[in-house]
Amino acid sequence: MKKKFSTVLMATTMISTVLAGCSGGQQQPTGSSGSTPAAPASSATPAAPAAGSNGKITVNFWHSLGGKNGEYTDAMIKRFNESQSKIEVVGTFQGGYDETVTKLQQAVAAKTAPDVAMLERAYVQLFADSDVLEDMNPYFKKTGMSVDEFTPGLMGHSTFNKKLVSLPLNRSTPILHVNKTMLDEKGLAIPKTWDDLRKVANALVIKEGNEIKRYGYSMPYDTWYPIAMISQAKGKFFNDAGTSIGFTNGEGVKAFKFLKEMQASGGLYYPPQQDSGNIVNQMFTSGKIGMMFQSTGVIGSLTSNVKFDYVTAFLPMDQVYANPTGGANVSLMAGSKNKDAAFEFIKWMMQDPKGGQQFVLDTGYLPFTKKMVESQQMKDLWAKEPNRKVAYDQLQYAVDTNKHVAWPAIMQEFFKGIQAIMYDNKNIESTLDTFKKEAERLLKQ
Repeated sequence: MKKKFSTVLMATTMISTVLAGCSGGQQQPTGSSGSTPAAPASSATPAAPAAGSNGKITVNFWHSLGGKNGEYTDAMIKRFNESQSKIEVVGTFQGGYDETVTKLQQAVAAKTAPDVAMLERAYVQLFADSDVLEDMNPYFKKTGMSVDEFTPGLMGHSTFNKKLVSLPLNRSTPILHVNKTMLDEKGLAIPKTWDDLRKVANALVIKEGNEIKRYGYSMPYDTWYPIAMISQAKGKFFNDAGTSIGFTNGEGVKAFKFLKEMQASGGLYYPPQQDSGNIVNQMFTSGKIGMMFQSTGVIGSLTSNVKFDYVTAFLPMDQVYANPTGGANVSLMAGSKNKDAAFEFIKWMMQDPKGGQQFVLDTGYLPFTKKMVESQQMKDLWAKEPNRKVAYDQLQYAVDTNKHVAWPAIMQEFFKGIQAIMYDNKNIESTLDTFKKEAERLLKQ
């Protein structure tokens, strides 16, 4: 366990400048589906005592949501505390997803871990593999809950070694955001395929001399989107055995050649690394791009800021439709001394309309149970804001792209490959060969 925790601790430290959002690497503006970046802390925040002075059982919940979404999280906790008289949940913001992982590792070692923790879904396997997450199957059996209650496309990071160790809460997915007014002016249809995307994006480009005044589309600097494209070309990030990278150079080269072709024509604006999410969002709202690949989490802020007909759509397909998911799950920690009370809180978030459902309605995250999807409140919201339903509908094509305990370290290597190709114009084939060799070395550790 110590070796695995130390390995990922080093990885999360290296990627702390880029890991702040819902994809496990996507920068998000405050108030969207990403967490609000915070300064790294050198040690874990100590857990509160097991019982409060009011005689209630105290359940400590560590989460990674700041800004407006942090306020919605606090409101959810308050609703739970007011719903009964025996348990008091104390929520603590621990920084972004990577910071929370680092603090949780330290807390587990020091035996000061919380009762419930929010974990970015790609990190769940690390903790599950280290046997520090409680198996919730017995609690499901005791309370009559079932995994069939949940949205299937969001359950890929919940069960490891036949143990149910996490449940979805704040989950998102990338989709295509479209300035339909801009497309309509050119008589263009919303792209459904890569070929469509090529034609539409290039048709939107406006050049004055050697200067590009308007690009076709953009996307944040992130692993999320190239992985989505590799999946659309029928590649897998990891092979089924988890021993190697699952995509061939054919699928990887195809995705990056498309990106480089579009970048060269002006069809694609590929942003700088720093603050890329905000840069892309601002270009979209100001009309400097006509489309973007972005998280569902920006729908709310875009809706209130755009001055044009704004719609969302599935990510364009190559061979197939495919999209990764992002965001975080919640887990019951194995070291908790208040497991029954902690699970009561988790159960309430999963099942009570005032719990996770209201949180989803407030924040814009994806509904994670079938009951939420079928609720009148969700139907009313989707009728009012159809852009938000697109993200849920796209979940039928969700793929688990980064399920491996070595993902944090390998993600860093993939970022190096993206940088070399997209910024430094390095050869795509040789860059991917180097990445795959380094990834296989890490997978053998």
